[in-house]
Amino acid sequence: MAFTSSIGPPFTLNLPHLHQPTSQKSFYFRCKANSNPSPKSLSPFKANNFLSTKPLLASKFNVGAQREYPAGGEDESRVSDATNQEAFSWSSVILPFLFPALGGLLFGYDIGATSGATISLQSPELSGTTWFNLSAVQLGLVVSGSLYGALLGSILVYSIADFLGRKRELIIAAVLYALGALTTAYAPGLGVLLVGRLLYGLGIGLAMHGAPLYIAETCPSQIRGTLISLKELFIVLGILLGYFVGSFQINAVGGWRYMYGLSASLALLMGIGMWSLPPSPRWLLLRAVQGKGSLQEYKEQAISALGKLRGRPPGDKLSERQIQDTLVSLKTSYTDEKSEGSFLEVFQGPNLKAFIIGGGLVLFQQITGQPSVLYYAGPILQSAGFSAAADATRVSVVIGVFKLVMTWIAVAKVDDLGRRPLLIGGVCGIALSLLLLSAYYKILGGFPLVAVASLLLYVGCYQISFGPISWLMVSEIFPLRTRGRGISLAVLTNFGSNAIVTFAFSPLKEFLGAENIFLLFAAIAFLAVLFIVRTVPETKGLSLEEIESKILK
Repeated sequence: MAFTSSIGPPFTLNLPHLHQPTSQKSFYFRCKANSNPSPKSLSPFKANNFLSTKPLLASKFNVGAQREYPAGGEDESRVSDATNQEAFSWSSVILPFLFPALGGLLFGYDIGATSGATISLQSPELSGTTWFNLSAVQLGLVVSGSLYGALLGSILVYSIADFLGRKRELIIAAVLYALGALTTAYAPGLGVLLVGRLLYGLGIGLAMHGAPLYIAETCPSQIRGTLISLKELFIVLGILLGYFVGSFQINAVGGWRYMYGLSASLALLMGIGMWSLPPSPRWLLLRAVQGKGSLQEYKEQAISALGKLRGRPPGDKLSERQIQDTLVSLKTSYTDEKSEGSFLEVFQGPNLKAFIIGGGLVLFQQITGQPSVLYYAGPILQSAGFSAAADATRVSVVIGVFKLVMTWIAVAKVDDLGRRPLLIGGVCGIALSLLLLSAYYKILGGFPLVAVASLLLYVGCYQISFGPISWLMVSEIFPLRTRGRGISLAVLTNFGSNAIVTFAFSPLKEFLGAENIFLLFAAIAFLAVLFIVRTVPETKGLSLEEIESKILK
């Protein structure tokens, strides 16, 4: 399931294509050149023009036929890496990444805080209420209230995403986060509490749609994978923060109010931060091409926005050239297709291909058991004799730390190894771990360490594959023309399938047994591997415009 200054970067990325700093004031990213390029794969390139619409690859990727993809695809990708790069100052990238990614942190925080809040809320001594005796249905509504809100938010944003724009969408998400947190924290009764949970969920739906959009459209292409994967890291950080706050407030009277209310301060920071950032230059150009205002006015705003995002002085010629190239690309796209797309345009042509790739990834992300596997974490660790398993909060923190470490590995390698190797390797590991868990519950019950290793293997492989890479692919695979609607459908697919798996898990467990559920999840994971191998392209090092022109068409 993200997000900081001029003194120095808060983290260090070990990317092999970095060059040494060229000045004392700032340093720039460079990409290593292909040491042995094939002649036909090279093509004209303008230095520092990452939005160039000139072909950088000699042949198109065939998304559906995998046998055609590797033939030359690796060499071509390296050529694109070597040429399609933009010089930029790291300090100018931090804030446009940090504030949107706080939306992911607040999503994760809700997951972590709810685990402790439900315990506090139901305690006669600690709830601080007279309505602590919640039924199973009432408790389920408290826990899943934000999920329902996220589903509703992803439906609402489908038709209004391009009207709002990425910046305003994230500002509204921050307001909904704050309102939801405060309403929940000060709720006098269950009804108001559920309203607060729904409001917070609406914020999740908008944030999980707008954050990857804004980051993908504003960051340099050579570190797009790293930054969007960091959003997943911020989700894990949010989960950990929720666990820690829960562990500190679990013994306080009315502690659940503090657990939920703390997120309001983070939402305020997110809202103020997004207000200070410029709108997405690509969104401004999209509105211009759609005829929503003066072309020249939108173009000037886009040039100004890109200059601010890169820390360039006003009137910078490089920003002007980059915006002009993107505008040409957009005009060409709209000339090739109808000037006004229909409501169902996302299910047609290249847009459908993008939805199959992005929607398929987030669907498999959920139906391979992600919402359910950790249900068994406590019993598995207890059976292995780990004393920490007696304390659910500590177990959650241990698993959360491990998730954090594995997510960081994905962040460090996604722009080096690429998307496909991490997806294929990680999902193969998920399938193996599920087979081992099934075997543990069926024939290896006397070897609890097998179960522990399988659980950690599942968590680790998920965090280097489906966790960060699915949302990275979703954010970059859709054409700009339908990107807002496409990502909203992917978010809806994600939360919808999450809800189905979560609610179907208990009856399936009763009907099939734990060993057969894990076997079913393993079979789905193998199908996911086939889907990735046959369908998912490599997008490492490509600009968003190149992905649209080279992979989808």
